[in-house]
Parts: sequence; C-alpha cells; structure tokens
Amino acid sequence: MPVYSEKVMDHFMNPRNVGEIENPDGVGEVGNPICGDMMTFYIKVKDNRLDEVKFKTFGCGAAIAVSSMVSEMAMGKTLDEAMKITPRLVAEELEGLPKQKLHCSNLGAQALNKAIQDYLSQKKAQGGKA
Repeated sequence: MPVYSEKVMDHFMNPRNVGEIENPDGVGEVGNPICGDMMTFYIKVKDNRLDEVKFKTFGCGAAIAVSSMVSEMAMGKTLDEAMKITPRLVAEELEGLPKQKLHCSNLGAQALNKAIQDYLSQKKAQGGKA
C-alpha cells in the first residue's frame, strides 16, 4: 500500500473547496480511464483572478488530495499564475506522492487548466478580450 505524507492525508480527510459553483465562469473535466479517476473543476473569475475554485472528484485518496491542493493553490491567483501550476508543483506542495500516484497530480493541474481555457474561450466568443 502506498505511503502518503501527512499533508496528503490531511487534504484527503478534510478536502477544501469541494462542490460545484452555480453558473461557473469555466468548467474543466478530466479523467483517467485506466484508474477510473474523474475530476471536474469549476471557477469564478473576477478582475482576471480566480475568485472561487471548487471541484468534484471521483477517485482515490491521492486524487482527492490533489484536487483539494490545486484548488487552494489556485485561489486568488491571476489566470496567468494559475496556468503555471504544474503537476510537479502540486506534488511538491503535498510533500510528495507515491510514484504510482503521480498521475493524479497531472489530472488536477489539467482540470484547472481546462477550466481556465473554457473561461477564456467563452469570453472570446462573447467578444471580450482573452
């Protein structure tokens, strides 16, 4: 069985920012069919910053911990700053993930990234500057 850091266990047992945002500005959904993890991130943007970040994750403890950590790391950041959240940064922030669970950190960063891309493409479609 993989050994998890205290920080991973804390975010798994007490995940932050779980849920959906009503009328989100952007939604990003990713999944890994091999392990069955599914993550959906919801964002609200205000003045080019992530004003609210929530997620719903179906998956293992590492996937839930990663989602929770990504949501905390992204909150209050500008869109550009949030786009720079990488799987490696997420794993470091969680004080490491077992090798077989590193793919979970990829999913969290990807889902956030997709939510931001969704927001930017909607904004562009409405004639706003992205």
